[in-house]
Amino acid sequence: MKKVAVFGNAGGGKSTLAKQLAEQTNLPLYPLDLMKYRPGGEEVPHEEYLENHAELLKQDEWLIDGFGCVPSAWQRFAVADTLVFIDLPFLTHVWWVTKRLFKGLFVNPEGWPENSPILRGTLNSYRVLWLCHSKLTPRYRQLVSESTDKAVYHLRSSKEIRAFLNDLSDQ
Repeated sequence: MKKVAVFGNAGGGKSTLAKQLAEQTNLPLYPLDLMKYRPGGEEVPHEEYLENHAELLKQDEWLIDGFGCVPSAWQRFAVADTLVFIDLPFLTHVWWVTKRLFKGLFVNPEGWPENSPILRGTLNSYRVLWLCHSKLTPRYRQLVSESTDKAVYHLRSSKEIRAFLNDLSDQ
């Protein structure tokens, strides 16, 4: 486990899991929201993001959390040796985005740039939830089912997420 991609729909706990995974493995953690957005929520120019992402993929070790964009996601999945796909029920993602909104009124969400606009970010999450669920999730499921040359963790519940982290800590 040297190059790990953590991915899935919005509000699935990717950043929280990635942070815990980085602590257990000592892999350097790269939340994509911190690469795509500046403090305060301004988006980094797309070409700059793609260049930074391509440079990151050249490193010997990384743990990347998030989506970015379709081309960068599939580049990342191709070179990762480990895929961690959080695939929770749709309504769980909706609920967790809502919980993140209320918690975000008091503390910055995990993996978000400082002073990110929580309301705008939450509305964006709600906007992409169904799109991701209907378009990307089936492609993610196909990716993990066909990935025979990688370690694949397809986590379908919070119980499976906890078990995954517990199993790693036991190793």
